[in-house]
Amino acid sequence: MKMNSIKMKRILEEKLANDNYRTSFNRDKDTFRIEWKETKQGVTIQLPNIIAKYNDRGDEAIDELIGHITESLKIMNQSYQLAGMEKNIFPVIRATSFPTESKAGEPLVSKEHTAETRVFYALDLGKSYRLIDEKMLNKEGWSKEHLDEIASFNIRSLSYDYKVDKVADNDFYFVAKQDGYDASRILNESFLEEIQAKTKGELAVAVPHQDVLILADIQNKTGYDILAQMTMKFFAEGRIPITSLSFIYEDKKLTPIFILAKNRPNPNKNK
Repeated sequence: MKMNSIKMKRILEEKLANDNYRTSFNRDKDTFRIEWKETKQGVTIQLPNIIAKYNDRGDEAIDELIGHITESLKIMNQSYQLAGMEKNIFPVIRATSFPTESKAGEPLVSKEHTAETRVFYALDLGKSYRLIDEKMLNKEGWSKEHLDEIASFNIRSLSYDYKVDKVADNDFYFVAKQDGYDASRILNESFLEEIQAKTKGELAVAVPHQDVLILADIQNKTGYDILAQMTMKFFAEGRIPITSLSFIYEDKKLTPIFILAKNRPNPNKNK
């Protein structure tokens, strides 16, 4: 069956039929929205994106989407407390363009990380998670520093197994546990220091999407090109993309490679 936005809209309406939900279709923006009637909190879907996935994977893509939507709506319609759930609080890395407010309009708790990335905080609920907003924090009487301390401890407690590939005399380390916090492991300074101690060249780090952390021992110019291509590919394919840029880890700081290249002197200049 050739799929278009109208047909996809009808399929979603049928599969998401519920007296507590309200759905709407924006023809101009080609979006489909489903929300709780009472609170008006909900999810907006870009129909061309799901049509492309349907064309590639068929009904499996739609079933997967329905699962994500129903879980998201369920989370929105429940209240959660942080006290007693400390072990389920983790930091999550997102792009700086990521919204800083929840779908309900509450400011999300976050902090600066790099020029390309920002740190948010998630309450892990098993199959999904809820980003922590300032209302939740104030309800518990917690400070942002206290929340960050808990989340930082928990990210350090995760497994840090990795795979290593050598390409053109450069070593690439991949962390991909698929637990939702692979990219967040970039926040564990002791892990970065451990990898840096193994390197023969410069340590580069990349978080193209949520479910991978790439570390690279760059030992020649080709290594930078390989990392750039690799990061762009992961960025394009990721479910939650973060940044296609890579960073150099030096003196416990992360600097985007393009900024580093721009600021470093050209040895061939004035020759």
